[in-house]
Amino acid sequence: MAQMENTADDSPRKTRLRFALKPFLIFLLVFVIEVFIALFVRDSFVRPFGGDILVVVMMYYFVKSFIQTKPLYIAVGVLLFAFAVEVGQYFNMIEVLGMQDNKVMRVVIGSSYSTIDLICYTVGASICYFVDFKKK
Repeated sequence: MAQMENTADDSPRKTRLRFALKPFLIFLLVFVIEVFIALFVRDSFVRPFGGDILVVVMMYYFVKSFIQTKPLYIAVGVLLFAFAVEVGQYFNMIEVLGMQDNKVMRVVIGSSYSTIDLICYTVGASICYFVDFKKK
């Protein structure tokens, strides 16, 4: 007899759009922490490294708020996006786009490449993946 595939809506193999409140609240919390760091922290560790780790955590939970899929897929997708932004910084994308005078875009896109940022992004994505992976 042929085996039937699990077609339940909560199947981890499915990717679907939905809104989940808990990941969204985590996103908002991390966003507030990021804003606090940006406005009030002037050190050489938390702001540069903690902020870069948390930005990936923030993006991960934002995506997780709207897309239900395996944690690995979200972590890798967010990590690749963060890497793409950093590569854009390497190639001075802010100037290529003509936004060098826009302070908000300089903060959002960034203006200076750093290999250490790539490591921080990887740490942030790894934290998210392992936290979610352990829950299941």
